[in-house]
Amino acid sequence: MSTPLIHQNTIISPVVTEKSYGLAAMDKYVFKVEPSASKYQIRQAIKDLYKVDVVSISTVKKASRKVRSMKTGRYVNTPLIKKAIVEIKKGQKIEIFSALKS
Repeated sequence: MSTPLIHQNTIISPVVTEKSYGLAAMDKYVFKVEPSASKYQIRQAIKDLYKVDVVSISTVKKASRKVRSMKTGRYVNTPLIKKAIVEIKKGQKIEIFSALKS
């Protein structure tokens, strides 16, 4: 069964940092998601794409801001970024994070 297109557009990428690896040890995984995605859509996308049970979701939005371009000297807006911290059921894993550790 193929995954619906909406799930592929909801989850943009996993966030791979030292802090996200620390959270992965506590069964919490961090993903960059579409800014307009709701918690329900994120829950369904994680459940369908990675075949795990989601316990809770926390979302964080980083607002866009103006920065000065080094190339042109003009002001440009940085994009709006939304991250989701997904806690899954004990004993389950998402293979992307375990593959990156080794």
